[in-house]
Amino acid sequence: MITLRDIRYVRVGTRDVDTAVTFATRILGLQLDVRDSHAAYLRSDSRDHTLVYLDAPADDHTVGFELTTIEELVEAAAELDRAGFPVHVGTAAECEQRRVKAFMSFREPSGAVIDLVAQPWHSGRQYHPSRMAGITGFSHIGLYTKAPARDQQFWTSTLGAKVSDWIGEAPLLRIDAVHHKIALFPAARHGVQHINHQVESFDDIMRSYYFLREQGVPIRFGPGRHPTSGAMFLYFEGPDGVIYEYSTGVRLITPDSDYQPRQFPFRPTSFCMWGAKPDIPEFKT
Repeated sequence: MITLRDIRYVRVGTRDVDTAVTFATRILGLQLDVRDSHAAYLRSDSRDHTLVYLDAPADDHTVGFELTTIEELVEAAAELDRAGFPVHVGTAAECEQRRVKAFMSFREPSGAVIDLVAQPWHSGRQYHPSRMAGITGFSHIGLYTKAPARDQQFWTSTLGAKVSDWIGEAPLLRIDAVHHKIALFPAARHGVQHINHQVESFDDIMRSYYFLREQGVPIRFGPGRHPTSGAMFLYFEGPDGVIYEYSTGVRLITPDSDYQPRQFPFRPTSFCMWGAKPDIPEFKT
């Protein structure tokens, strides 16, 4: 079984890199690190980068996960190949673009591109947010799934994830102590459904709520609190229709815990215990 150490980055195609970078810095609060003719690399914490905007079709999404060693990466490639998932081993130029020592990519069962990386670059510089949104780091992603049970089986049996909870057919999956790093939401498409950044406190969420409203950014859900993870949240829409989330207070599930996954019905109160109603298609009944 492949062991994912952590989620590392998300790469998102956009029709207008300039507009996307303006959003990420002026609205979202990330730090622009490097911009070239094809991509913009943005930081949210001590990592070299966690979000990349690519001059590519808007549905061109890739999520990167870190493995511990290059040896594990080689073993993972063989395991995926045996399981019927063809892998692409990154060239030296592609490794440079991703800022890693080595990586491979493949498509998970619903079609999303996943990178597995080893020895990703770290930054020697302190993270300097472009706006005081209180961001402490990139934390998780939602993915679209065309077959939730099938994809859950892949993520748990092949990539070592564990189910924390279900909302209807949607599994919330963890790869470390954090309640979930991957959430799979049924849809007739593949790719990234939302991108989450953790913030320090609920005060940060509320400050951003009023700021986003003043800036005319569409609020899609919240402020609210998830009964699954316990996290307080705010979802809003960015360029190309990508959904972003701030959250804080997420539940931790330690290895010695006797925690058991819970089944929540697919209804609004399973997404928000305070009564907020989502304006996100995958969250609607």
